Amino acid sequence: MKRRVLLIGIGLIGGSVTLALKEEHDVHVSGYDVNIENAQLAQRMNVIDDVVVSIRKEAPRADLIVLACPVTQVEDYLEKLAKLPLKRGALITDVGSTKGEIVRKAKVLHDKGVTFIGGHPMAGSHKTGVGSAKAHLFENAFYILTPTREANPERVLELKDWLRGTKAKFITMGADEHDRLTGVISHFPHLVATSLVRQVKNHALKDPRIGFLAAGGFRDITRIASSSPNMWSDIFKKNRSNLVDLIDEWMEEMKIVKRLIMSGESEELYNYFSGAKTFRDSLPVRAKGAIKAFYDLYVDVLDRPGVISHVTTILAEEQISITNIRIIEAREDVFGVLRLSFQSEKDRKKARECLEKEQFETFIPM
Repeated sequence: MKRRVLLIGIGLIGGSVTLALKEEHDVHVSGYDVNIENAQLAQRMNVIDDVVVSIRKEAPRADLIVLACPVTQVEDYLEKLAKLPLKRGALITDVGSTKGEIVRKAKVLHDKGVTFIGGHPMAGSHKTGVGSAKAHLFENAFYILTPTREANPERVLELKDWLRGTKAKFITMGADEHDRLTGVISHFPHLVATSLVRQVKNHALKDPRIGFLAAGGFRDITRIASSSPNMWSDIFKKNRSNLVDLIDEWMEEMKIVKRLIMSGESEELYNYFSGAKTFRDSLPVRAKGAIKAFYDLYVDVLDRPGVISHVTTILAEEQISITNIRIIEAREDVFGVLRLSFQSEKDRKKARECLEKEQFETFIPM
């Protein structure tokens, strides 16, 4: 008899998790989503096997429940699940970007013979929605698990076995530790990027030239500011204490920078930038981290009719998919005027080989 999985919240991440489950296990996946049309699309794509309109009937039958909805909704569903006669020995996990409040809310489930283990797959895509779900989305990405003290090690191993089709790198840590670390390397950088965009927006209101000059490198370094406002407002609310501490640290750092600039001391300024460059250059290039990777390739092209279609034709003939293509007008510190984005490092490498074979000059940003 097939084991049963219930997916609550059907999008890119949840859909990719269940596709990975199906790669390794003979399971029946039921899906619930507040948007019934979204759930029906997932069924047509074979991401799920059937659509349920209420979790009340299906949750008690499930061996594994995956909560793949926004973090605030995860807490609401945990309360609802705690009131249902769930199968003894069932596992529940989530895919949220914050863990502290969720794990504390889930403690009531352990009294019912059910184990909750928080999960956070650190991978994403330029695209959103279940239509972009892929079983290999999490391959080689870090997948953090945050079991409570009530969850014994055997149950953690059981969840890893469920998720082995993701081919992710599992890391286990406490929920509060998770929120602190992701606050440093994911949540706070999003806040900084958003603040930079708002500052430029204020200047652009006074001088419209700012807008088109910011179309080059500035747009690239603040790319993460285009992420979902709903998702990030939820994350900031749930990880507020860590973010407030990080903002205080950042303000102190800006005081140091301000002092260095005002002093005009060349050696100190050089050391400040050099130290940051050295650390940044030491970070892994191909590893998947907390912020989704952008597999970009810059191509130097002449300004002549048909050159872009020539580039895309070369890639199409090799069946290489492009997720985004952009002509760069402001070229400061950028080697190339055409930026191509790909889904994976493998696609980018293959594209570079094809284009250079056709005498195009390419550059991979570091």
